Amino acid sequence: MARRLDVTGADGIRLAAWEFTVEGAAREGTAPEGRTPAVSIARQPAAPEDRARPAGAPAPPQPGRARSAAPVLLLHGLMGHAAHWAPAARLLAGGHRTLALDQRGHGASEKPPGGPFTREAYVADAAAVIERLGLAPVTLVGHSMGALTAWQLAAERPDLVRALVICDMRASALGAASQRAWQDWFRGWPAPFPTLEAVHRWFGADDAWVETPNPARGAFFAEVMTERPDGWHPVFDPAQMLTSRETWVHDAHWDSLAQVRCPTLVVRGLDGELGRAEAQEMVRVLPHGAYAEIPDAGHLLHYTHPEAWAEAVDPFLTGVLTT
Repeated sequence: MARRLDVTGADGIRLAAWEFTVEGAAREGTAPEGRTPAVSIARQPAAPEDRARPAGAPAPPQPGRARSAAPVLLLHGLMGHAAHWAPAARLLAGGHRTLALDQRGHGASEKPPGGPFTREAYVADAAAVIERLGLAPVTLVGHSMGALTAWQLAAERPDLVRALVICDMRASALGAASQRAWQDWFRGWPAPFPTLEAVHRWFGADDAWVETPNPARGAFFAEVMTERPDGWHPVFDPAQMLTSRETWVHDAHWDSLAQVRCPTLVVRGLDGELGRAEAQEMVRVLPHGAYAEIPDAGHLLHYTHPEAWAEAVDPFLTGVLTT
């Protein structure tokens, strides 16, 4: 079962976190708005004791999970949501207390029209969730934008982070051309989509960014769609996604990476967006860096290859949390 935890982030924003168990972390375990989950989801209402719990204080033990289980917090990438971690989370949940966060503007979390959607806001949200759920020191696992949030938090608040896993995120700047390409890409979406099958078909085959048919990419985007009277729309606001992205694509992030003092694993898909040379340079810059790559995987490595991803990540987590 995936249990929802409502928590207050930075500046009072309402965020949704999800705790996974071995039995319940199916792919649709944390259904986005407008969709029906394929497994049971138990909602835990926002509670004063969660909001008031001091930093570092242990969370109350939950049924079926040992109190001593070390916490792992998963942070999705841009346009993603917590459920995208579900196949991989199921594999971690047997040995770790495994949670995932819908970040602001994503999934079931609040999407304030005026933002902010800055780097500082995303990092502050993650810190607030860790403190209010009593997870510190936590192992942070981030994918893409979520990985940047994770390492920036680890650099700024080492007291909150025990270890770090960076999944397919570059430290170098992507530049203005990249942002313009994304603006054009969003404008080209044929939204609203008449059916979910149309969503699968567009993102998995018809999108000009797809070089060869990629059903997993279609499934990834179908999970973040909601049905309205005129068809299927993304649960996120594309304009907010562009704003979120604009706050990090123009800058390099090597300085903050070098400030991360905890053990860190850099994981890349062999066909992902993070090249091998840059990944190995990131490992060199990190004071306590390690490296892993997953053959045949692309950017969505944890989603498309959860077993191989877990085989790469779990030994690192086990080693860090037992030493």
